[in-house]
Amino acid sequence: MSHDHTPIAPDDPVIRTYTDPQVTALLRELHEAGRPFGIQWGSATTLPGTVDGRILVDFGNAPVATVLNLLNLLREGGNRPWES
Repeated sequence: MSHDHTPIAPDDPVIRTYTDPQVTALLRELHEAGRPFGIQWGSATTLPGTVDGRILVDFGNAPVATVLNLLNLLREGGNRPWES
């Protein structure tokens, strides 16, 4: 299977376009998509303020790019069995 998705860098300019409500919705989606894999951050929230124009997420102060990249991994691999 070919993966043509390139991870989003934390300093990608598009990240600055996300609003707090959009990031909150992404966190809800990540929580739901990750549930079958044991990936859950029920307490993850957005932090007040920004760093260099980017919203931070409170699970280790991860940038929004981390949330987007995790969601993309779950979307791409969610229908395939995991190999160890």
